[in-house]
Amino acid sequence: MIRIAAVGDIHMGPDSQGLLRPAFETLPECADLLLLAGDLTRHGTPEEARVVAREVRDLGVPVVAVLGNHDHHDDRPDEVTAILRDAGAHVLEGQGTVVTSGGARIGVAGTKGFGGGFVGRCAGEFGEPVMKEFVRYSRRCADSLRTSLEQLGEEGCDARIALTHFSPVPDTLAGEPLEIYPFLGSYLLAEAIDTAGADLAVHGHAHAGTEHGMTSGGVRVRNVAQPVIGRAFHVYHLPVHEHATAGAAAQAAR
Repeated sequence: MIRIAAVGDIHMGPDSQGLLRPAFETLPECADLLLLAGDLTRHGTPEEARVVAREVRDLGVPVVAVLGNHDHHDDRPDEVTAILRDAGAHVLEGQGTVVTSGGARIGVAGTKGFGGGFVGRCAGEFGEPVMKEFVRYSRRCADSLRTSLEQLGEEGCDARIALTHFSPVPDTLAGEPLEIYPFLGSYLLAEAIDTAGADLAVHGHAHAGTEHGMTSGGVRVRNVAQPVIGRAFHVYHLPVHEHATAGAAAQAAR
């Protein structure tokens, strides 16, 4: 059994240094890796990123992360990424990585993702250039997620996980105002996940949302925003199997 620890939206700043470290130090006892689903900082400053870096350095388990919208606010995402990578974290944007733990090869494909809404109530590539670029950016994020998941499938991973900040499904947004759903996620992410196949999809961003959801193709989706899970991280379990496929997504993640 593969144990996946995950949390998002920890929004760390100088006054929260050390807040999560005691819990994170227990990870080798209960998890095979830690996923960070974006919004790791409050405003995306290098100072805040260094706080996060000290929380996740030398934890004894691999750390895989994506950035969130807050991590882009100061327009220095490359610096934030570099600081986290210097601390040993795998920070993904349109990429995949394979980590090995307990003899299992775990593939994680990651992108921040973006908004646009969900089937039947979504933005389209029509009208003003800024609106078309909004949707095209969401599509590029989704396309990179699909490609990364497909590449991980070719590598014969024992499990594949899609890690995003924005949500791929409306299920995990339940509790948020309907008016802001288009700014919380995009159906394009779910299409990418279902097309390429995955065993689990993890996201954050929706602080007032719901933990459990599912894509139309049967992939389990978990909203791990810290205000939702109410703890330093939550652990999900996946069966170990070879050459993860879309059909494996029907396996339950507890």
